[in-house]
Amino acid sequence: MLPVLPLLCASAFLAGFFDAIVGGGGLVQLPALLVLLPDVPVATVLGTNKLTSLMGTSVAVTQYARHVRLEWHVVLPATLAAFGFSFLGARAASLVPTALFRPVILLLLIGVAAYVFWKKDFGTASTARLAGRWQLIGSLGMGIVLGFYDGIFGPGTGSFLIFAFVGLFGLSFLSASASAKVVNAATNLSAVAYFASTQHILYSVALPMAGCNILGSLLGTQLAILRGSRFIRVLFLSIISLIILKFGSDLFR
Repeated sequence: MLPVLPLLCASAFLAGFFDAIVGGGGLVQLPALLVLLPDVPVATVLGTNKLTSLMGTSVAVTQYARHVRLEWHVVLPATLAAFGFSFLGARAASLVPTALFRPVILLLLIGVAAYVFWKKDFGTASTARLAGRWQLIGSLGMGIVLGFYDGIFGPGTGSFLIFAFVGLFGLSFLSASASAKVVNAATNLSAVAYFASTQHILYSVALPMAGCNILGSLLGTQLAILRGSRFIRVLFLSIISLIILKFGSDLFR
């Protein structure tokens, strides 16, 4: 276990850095766990990954909350819905083949990347979109769909959340990134509760990785706050492109 731990910690640091800004930390951290811990049950790998991510995401939330104004009337309903449905998704994870998700998610990611690339002003400033009861309905719907998805499968959830917060509610990329971390923290906490109750967390690995994930998250949030929405937009497109390549290679391999 000891020889692979430094590599896992390095992957956790990178995951925390990218995830704090635009999501996509699972693109780095989860494959590293799967490759470097081949004899560990997949459910335990997933639980270990979720606990590690929860630590970094929670720190990102506290950092963003100090510097970025959060639209709690939008964020809170989504967070509560995502918490409940992430737990349901985690319970369903062993029943539904994740291969079924890959083609659909790949197409969605391509669509998201194309739209953000085409709309140069997308997410560069806050603009009012949904209002009134439609805002509440949109927030709950987003939390239900992406919460369940994060529990049952997960890759790209942070990026989908950012896109939804910008597209549905007109938030800037910086505000959307901060809001996405709140929802992501809830889905991670819910999934961790499930995996811990079923004894599927490898704490000897998760805790050192969590420390490194927190360090990466601190660096990522500070950079995002300093550089603002335009920087986040560029990094968002870069991470989305990497996730598309990863999904595409897995699908056609």
